Amino acid sequence: MTRLLRAFFLAFPLLIAPCALAQTVIVADAHSPLPALTREQAEQFYLGHGHTLPDGSVVTLADLPPGSIRDQFYQQLTRKNPSQIRAHWSRMVFTGRALPPQQAESMAQLRQWLASQPNLIGYMPAADADGRVKVLLRLP
Repeated sequence: MTRLLRAFFLAFPLLIAPCALAQTVIVADAHSPLPALTREQAEQFYLGHGHTLPDGSVVTLADLPPGSIRDQFYQQLTRKNPSQIRAHWSRMVFTGRALPPQQAESMAQLRQWLASQPNLIGYMPAADADGRVKVLLRLP
């Protein structure tokens, strides 16, 4: 039994490594006029500290539903875990400084929103990014 447990604990990091290394991309509609983003700009947007680009373009943000993709995105972009993100947005809303991104119910709904709103920014796993979206930033 101890050998089995030891083997499990030794193999566990290998089992979760592909999930931990999946790349996330920040996207807009393929025909969006939005330019590429810097990591700093994206972080400021997704923490509610800004909503305009240097050229004055106002961006709106979309979140995916709570889950592993969303958790990984915020961890990669802001280095904050889900509890920290919830607490951050609670403070931002309570103080009236910002509202959180609108939450899509699914990846399909996010794609619909991107197609209908040229200044909307969302995120998805890089493997899901296709010709319908324009990649604005790749996160490691």
